[in-house]
Amino acid sequence: MTIHETGESMTQVTLADEGIAALFGTRDENLRHIERAFDVSLSARGNKVHIGGEPERQELVGRLLRQLSALLDRGYELQADDVDTAVRVLQEAPETSLEEFFLPGGTLERVRERVRPRSLSQRLYLQAMAEHDLVISVGPAGTGKTYLAVAMAAMALQEDLVRRVVLARPAVEAGEKLGFLPGDLEDKINPYLRPLYDALYDIIGFEQVRRMLERGTIEVAPLAFMRGRTLNDAFIILDEAQNTTSEQMKMFLTRVGFNSKAVVNGDVTQIDLPSGKASGLIEVVDILHGVEGIKFVNFTERDVVRHPLVAKIVRAYHSHESSAQGPNAGSE
Repeated sequence: MTIHETGESMTQVTLADEGIAALFGTRDENLRHIERAFDVSLSARGNKVHIGGEPERQELVGRLLRQLSALLDRGYELQADDVDTAVRVLQEAPETSLEEFFLPGGTLERVRERVRPRSLSQRLYLQAMAEHDLVISVGPAGTGKTYLAVAMAAMALQEDLVRRVVLARPAVEAGEKLGFLPGDLEDKINPYLRPLYDALYDIIGFEQVRRMLERGTIEVAPLAFMRGRTLNDAFIILDEAQNTTSEQMKMFLTRVGFNSKAVVNGDVTQIDLPSGKASGLIEVVDILHGVEGIKFVNFTERDVVRHPLVAKIVRAYHSHESSAQGPNAGSE
């Protein structure tokens, strides 16, 4: 620690020369981001960085910089959003080892060839899918539930851990309004399945997905098409599960066959079921709580990794809904 002429105590961190430009960012933009995130001041000269601010914040930022520098020294290629991810992770859990987070072993290492987790919850989610046959995740939009599940499914397919991938999604209005849409049945249901196709195209590639769809290696279908089937050697994803009824959820979970994995995703704040219909996702959390072999993962607005405005929007709605449910809700 050094004392500057202003009388403020500052921490000096000496970093490895390897990758220093990537760590600091263009025009030191990464350092500025760290300053804003932790409310500290940073000044760099060569590979030395001085950190000013509250002692606890100095210590945390020093640990952040040293761990990122150690990653670079090991040959890790720092991507544009890795510093933001590291900041997010240490803000949530300061004791986290960034080396373990960014350089996982086993299955997670192979998944990271396709996607990179951006929060501790996302890493826990990937680990849960690697280690459990049934994973149920609940959280707001933008937390990566569908995207990461598709990435894990693609890895399982590539590694020959499963023979096919099945992605299902409830079409809430199938019994009422789809008949008014133009086209055949496939044309009518495709709008409901588009988010799953988008994730597949982004992770695997359009042409490869098209070939796999033609061969039946990948199947994307409405949940109603799962009835009466048993899915062996498959990675099965149920998306938008908050819009399943109790009967549909039970039907889906009992489709899982031998050597199969199932992932159930949903956001209980966006239920589109008709009034009076209970959500199968809300029920299953209570019914299966404590059952061995099933892993539940909960995401919050802190895990939103879309455009920064999305996280702010989620927080604003959460705050509004909490206020509306207060003791004076509904009063004049």
